[in-house]
Amino acid sequence: MMRRWALVALLAAGCKSGPSEDQCKELLDHLVDLEFKKAGAAASTEVLKQEIARQKTLLVESKSTEFMDTCVQKTSKSRVECAIAATDLDTGVAKCDENK
Repeated sequence: MMRRWALVALLAAGCKSGPSEDQCKELLDHLVDLEFKKAGAAASTEVLKQEIARQKTLLVESKSTEFMDTCVQKTSKSRVECAIAATDLDTGVAKCDENK
C-alpha cells in the first residue's frame, strides 16, 4: 500500500493556484477507496463492510496530516482534479502525472 502513496508524491509539484483543503481531503478519500478496490476489498456482509470502513478511516487518519500538507502546498489543482476523476490507480492516477 505504501507504494501507492508514492504515486501521490509524484503528483506533487509547485503551483500558484493550488487545490483547496476540501479537494485534497476528497482526493485522499478517493485514493484510499481506489487502493482498497485494487486490493479486492469487497464486503459481502454487514460486518465486513464495517471492518473495511474502519480500516479506511484508520488509513486516512494515519496519512492525513502529511498528505494534506503536500497536497495543498505542492500539488497543482489540475492534478488533484485529474486524480479525483480517475477510476483506478495504475492507469488513471498515474496518467495525471503524465499530463503536466
